[in-house]
Amino acid sequence: MEKGGLASRRQVQAFWSQSRADFATALTLMDAGVYYASVFFSQQTAEKALKAAVLRHANKLPRGHHLIQMADMVEAPLDVMNAAAELNAEFLTTRNPEMVEGVPAQMYDKKSARLHIKAAKVVLDWVKSTI
Repeated sequence: MEKGGLASRRQVQAFWSQSRADFATALTLMDAGVYYASVFFSQQTAEKALKAAVLRHANKLPRGHHLIQMADMVEAPLDVMNAAAELNAEFLTTRNPEMVEGVPAQMYDKKSARLHIKAAKVVLDWVKSTI
């Protein structure tokens, strides 16, 4: 953050650029059949896009990974809120066996990866229109 807590355009752009790279990674991993990682990168797409939006509109960098709170901070529309809700838990469940009963790498399939990519795209498209 710059002096006075104002977000710089460079910071917004960095989060936005990384969100687009994460989206490309989610697509690549889905095509490669690595579904749990595709879902994780879908969540990361939304998280970084929403952080860019919060930086741009609220002039602060949100802490943590709570997508619903970030979307609320920028008064996102209902479809974006729903997409954020779909992706919210995936930060933990895609990576930590203690968060789910089983192995995350074995719990996701192509249908799940597509669902989460679609949710990430909703967030990405909306953020693009606001920053």
